[in-house]
Amino acid sequence: MEITVSRKAHFNAAHRLYNKEWSEKKNSQVFGKCNYPNYHGHNYELIVSVKGKINPDTGYVIDMGELKNIIKNEIEERLDHKNLNLDVPYFSNVIPSAENISIFIYDILRNKISKALKLSVKLYETPRNFVEYSGN
Repeated sequence: MEITVSRKAHFNAAHRLYNKEWSEKKNSQVFGKCNYPNYHGHNYELIVSVKGKINPDTGYVIDMGELKNIIKNEIEERLDHKNLNLDVPYFSNVIPSAENISIFIYDILRNKISKALKLSVKLYETPRNFVEYSGN
């Protein structure tokens, strides 16, 4: 039997959606307000879910304190109060859309959490707009 446990976190970050290969006009048409040249920000909410078998020795799928620390050290400290385009090298050549941010987060966490456990990240850019990624 497998069970899913989740941890919620948040971070605030600015970004600009912009394709370097396109003209200013096309960027503006495609990305609208998200293409604002001086950036714009979001209060992102992140839900990290881990699915696996309960360890009979601990009663845990994963130690939630450990998961909390991984998210804080690897994600929040890296992204909170940052300009994603300017402060996070990964996004110097990747458009920091919610989709790409969720993949970035997943890839970092996947390297920190046992491969025996399934991982999924859900990223809310706004209360109504969110993406979910589980590595496939």
